[in-house]
Amino acid sequence: MSTPVPSAPAQHPAPSALRVEKLGLQIGGATILKDVDLDVAPGSLVGVIGPNGAGKTTLFNVVSGIMTPTAGRVLMNGEDITRMSVPARARAGLGRTFQTSSLFPKLSVLENVRLAAQVAVGHDYSLFHFPASKDAATRRALQNLEEVGLTHKLLTPAGDISHGDKRKLEIAVLLAMDSKIVLLDEPMAGVASGDVAGLVDNIRELQERTGCTVLMVEHHIDVLMGLVEKVAVMYFGSIIAFDSPAEIMANPLVQSAYLGNAA
Repeated sequence: MSTPVPSAPAQHPAPSALRVEKLGLQIGGATILKDVDLDVAPGSLVGVIGPNGAGKTTLFNVVSGIMTPTAGRVLMNGEDITRMSVPARARAGLGRTFQTSSLFPKLSVLENVRLAAQVAVGHDYSLFHFPASKDAATRRALQNLEEVGLTHKLLTPAGDISHGDKRKLEIAVLLAMDSKIVLLDEPMAGVASGDVAGLVDNIRELQERTGCTVLMVEHHIDVLMGLVEKVAVMYFGSIIAFDSPAEIMANPLVQSAYLGNAA
């Protein structure tokens, strides 16, 4: 009589890094987001495109906690964060950049990153508690600034550096905060053409070195398609396609709705 072979334990797939389910937002009777579904795998780099007014930044605002949805929910690593505060989401590892810079313009490049690093090493996010010159937060900030190529501007006020360097500085801040999910809202906007390649390298290195999950809204389609693994297309507050860059570019619905080439 043969001995029964024990069955293998059930394999439970890891939760999505970010999952948006039936997300909706209405403001004053106007529908801004409608039944938005998005499932982002851990460690992936995803682009979000769509015409102006499609709801891209609003989606980021809801995911990051700036706006509260009127329907649906947002899950981060399987945890429902729909009603979680912005600071709580940041502590949980959700980082965000904006179309316009959110840096402290009068603080130096180093101080901007060092302030973020304070949180990562267990201190408060406070302008009145700068760490000593050689403590863990400062060492972390210096390392992050080296990674984005800004060590030559440590003492320069953030408001005095170029737009491209501001974007690099924002990435250094995200590195300092050890963000696990990163939302980049038009990182190339206003960046000089000569700085785009370096910024693309910074984004790719951010994702590859840390293993974080990146969602990126960008109007420079050629740049985005060469960087991301998948693309979500938004149109009138909904996601109409979510696929590889090649499939998105060949999708007749996307061509008609967004790219302007009617099928």
